[in-house]
Amino acid sequence: MSFRAEFLGSHYQHLTQLAAPSFEARALALFQYQAQHCPPYAAYLAALGRDPAAVRQVADIPFLPIEFFKTHAVRTDPGAWEAQEVFRSSGTTLQQRSRHLVRDPALYRANAAAIFEAAYGPLDSWIFLALLPSYLEQGESSLVAMVADFAQRSGQRQEAFFLRDHLGLLRALGEAKRQPGRRVMLFGVTFALLDLAAEVGAAPELQGLTVLETGGMKGRRREMIREELHAELHQVFGPAPIHSEYGMTELLSQAYSPGAGRFYCPPQLQVLLRDPADPFSIDATRPDGAINVIDLANVDSCAFIETRDLARRHPDGSFEVLGRLDNSDIRGCSQLAA
Repeated sequence: MSFRAEFLGSHYQHLTQLAAPSFEARALALFQYQAQHCPPYAAYLAALGRDPAAVRQVADIPFLPIEFFKTHAVRTDPGAWEAQEVFRSSGTTLQQRSRHLVRDPALYRANAAAIFEAAYGPLDSWIFLALLPSYLEQGESSLVAMVADFAQRSGQRQEAFFLRDHLGLLRALGEAKRQPGRRVMLFGVTFALLDLAAEVGAAPELQGLTVLETGGMKGRRREMIREELHAELHQVFGPAPIHSEYGMTELLSQAYSPGAGRFYCPPQLQVLLRDPADPFSIDATRPDGAINVIDLANVDSCAFIETRDLARRHPDGSFEVLGRLDNSDIRGCSQLAA
């Protein structure tokens, strides 16, 4: 059996059931494999003069700067497969978009569905609607692929995506809310939710939903701190918590916040904090710092990514995204700068 087959197991389900010791062991095993079989990562480690055999704990792993996904084909065991799907990051016309080459699209969708259901319950108990205009227009979005898959698995009758048709969205919301035994979730990029609020106000159809904002102003509006943003959204969506997603093109897994901007990682995802001025200074006791992330679902790309996001860790293990490091691109799916 190949390393990949053994690591993923049957139907990827073990990734959602990892305990802390098994996560550490699997992360180290995947690191050793990718250090040899992911050419961009291997070259990066060689340039650092780091011997993979000397890495004995997760804190010793050198993380690949996220910018490599813009400049390199980040693939593990590239001679064994061709990409069946390509996800690209959102961005302005002046930005180079990251790309994630996906060997097995079913892995991304099954993993995302398992993470969602662990946080929110069965997909078929929901109706999914989405305002994601920039992602739809630019194409090849992992977020759009995920929401489309959720809608298909839910068996819903309603169309999921509404580009800028706010009145059509209101009609769909009204119909969805009349279906017994179903909750309604509205995914929305931040500026699109604010545009909806400005056009329709506190319409009755917007009450009683689960609103999940994915971040991102895309230069359409001024940047707002989370508290200000959520206060404005509460004026039209009601007092229920505004939920959020922490995800990105370079990851196949997501973390969700049920409110107050506090994200909780699924078992296959781990967020570590480093000194923003020193990418090799991971410290499990740091209360805040820049994010390094391990995503065990990234078995075919690179699971160890040094991001440009800043975060605060809370005692319960959740984390809060504070913003972006200076001189880094605005990321569509991360939280707003504080």
